Amino acid sequence: MSKTTVFTGTGVAIVTPMNRDGSVNFEKFRELVEWQIENGIEAIIACGTTGEASTLDDDEHIAVIKAAIEQARGRVPVIAGTGSNDTSYCVDLSLKAKELGSDALLLVTPYYNKTSQRGLIAHYNMVANEVKMPVILYNVPSRTALDIKPETYAELAKNPYIVGIKEANSNVSSMVKTAALCGDNIDLYSGNDDQIVPILSLGGKGVISVVANVLPKKTGDITRRWFDGDIRGSCALQLELLDLINALFSDVNPIPVKEAMNMMGMNVGPCRMPLYQMDENGRKALADVLRRHGLIA
Repeated sequence: MSKTTVFTGTGVAIVTPMNRDGSVNFEKFRELVEWQIENGIEAIIACGTTGEASTLDDDEHIAVIKAAIEQARGRVPVIAGTGSNDTSYCVDLSLKAKELGSDALLLVTPYYNKTSQRGLIAHYNMVANEVKMPVILYNVPSRTALDIKPETYAELAKNPYIVGIKEANSNVSSMVKTAALCGDNIDLYSGNDDQIVPILSLGGKGVISVVANVLPKKTGDITRRWFDGDIRGSCALQLELLDLINALFSDVNPIPVKEAMNMMGMNVGPCRMPLYQMDENGRKALADVLRRHGLIA
């Protein structure tokens, strides 16, 4: 079978808004999905790290994915975060996401118990072969303490269902080796907003973005300009947004991006504990950056 490119351009790792009592605010979530699509985003990634998947129970997890699919109505692909450190649970959750109509899965590496590189190959191949739908691997060793090696990517790229990589290991040399080993057998997406252009320069297909939660159109313009041949303009936008990107990662994601959205009047509510609100110095510094970008008065 030929592999599917799930999307080209900018996908948003969308936040999960909460009510004051800590429950999921589905009305606001649907508003956010609609706003993202209206502003030209090319994919919605639901229940990822930024969506606080780790503190959603199973019913909420499924309901958030379902809401994203229903609101998107096929206008852009919806990628469901269903990764786990329990392979059988990952299969079960992924099958539920498939039944709902997800276009692809985002599968983070097993965390805490971790595994070996051989274990990663077995884990991902088992999930992909059981679920039989497009899978994007998600490598974020700063959170999982487990890094997918380029040689492991090359082996996993042989699986017809494993179609993409969200790379957030921040190691450009490793990304270069991955691109060299995998070629066109797997699509590469930046998992870090400050490395969109470097990933594109390696033949990458785009970004799964946090900053797009507050600036979807301008973030999307980085990839649109690149693919339109305006390399200089794409690079300029990447550099223009660097201070905002850094501000949105000045505390544990998604604490700052939710704080920023609340400052902008988007009313996405708090993060669930153990994620905790920023201190006053952090909030002031974040607000200063948002003002520089014209996002708040």
